Amino acid sequence: MFAVLGEGVANEVRSMPGVYQLSIDKIVEEAKEVYDLGIPAIILFGIPADKDAEATGAWHDHGIVQRAATAVKQAVPDLVVIVDTCLCEYTSHGHCGYLEVGDLTGRVLNDPTLELLKKTAVSQVNAGADIIAPSGMMDGFVQAIRSGLDAAGFEDIPILSYAAKYASAYYGPFRDAAESTPQFGDRRTYQMNPANGREAIKEIELDIAEGADMLMVKPALAYMDIIWRVKQATNLPVAAYNVSGEYAMIKAAALNGWVDEQRVVMETLLGFKRAGADLILTYHAKDAARWLD
Repeated sequence: MFAVLGEGVANEVRSMPGVYQLSIDKIVEEAKEVYDLGIPAIILFGIPADKDAEATGAWHDHGIVQRAATAVKQAVPDLVVIVDTCLCEYTSHGHCGYLEVGDLTGRVLNDPTLELLKKTAVSQVNAGADIIAPSGMMDGFVQAIRSGLDAAGFEDIPILSYAAKYASAYYGPFRDAAESTPQFGDRRTYQMNPANGREAIKEIELDIAEGADMLMVKPALAYMDIIWRVKQATNLPVAAYNVSGEYAMIKAAALNGWVDEQRVVMETLLGFKRAGADLILTYHAKDAARWLD
């Protein structure tokens, strides 16, 4: 879910039919519907009113995600709230951390960014988040967040690490939804090369050693071999993120009458499960829950 300021706001994302930017009151309504459908969890992303180089909206106690998490937990306490712990939606340049002044390549300053991620995670849990999901692919981000949470007394909050996140063209529609397109450069300096499968295993081993409780593979559709390899390499729960471009392709084809939406969606989700996914994050969740009922 994509949280925005205001009241009664439901802006459909142009490139993702059926997906909306929602104000917090609408997020709560959606959360109740999700829970009634038997979906166990949601993940929250935020679109702040203002962005800056410090990503203030990510870690401020009254940030949009913090307020949305609190509202959902008050309204639907048994629904698990996962929060995206990244900075790209909140920085004025659209990258996932600090940049050198004047740098137009998009090379993030790794270690200073870790301090921002620690502050962000603690703020999100203070607001009611049940699971922290860091997605920026910074080196050492799991260890940094774990130490920050533990120091704040949140030893029992689990970390769902985006451990194998590729620099993918499939993310395009998400950037419309989260308004997080980089203003210059790209994210290939910190996300993985799609040609490199072995690096995924290296990355998950590092994250496990740093204290990750669950591991994410993103994207999912073109990376089912990676889901399989990760599942074979660990006993930790493995999540597959059925990303925006994957969703948009099926939606566009279905709206044109080119494919049977229900059958294609369910076959795709089944493929993720067959590949080894224990959890699936998908924009098709409500439809899939209805079709499975």
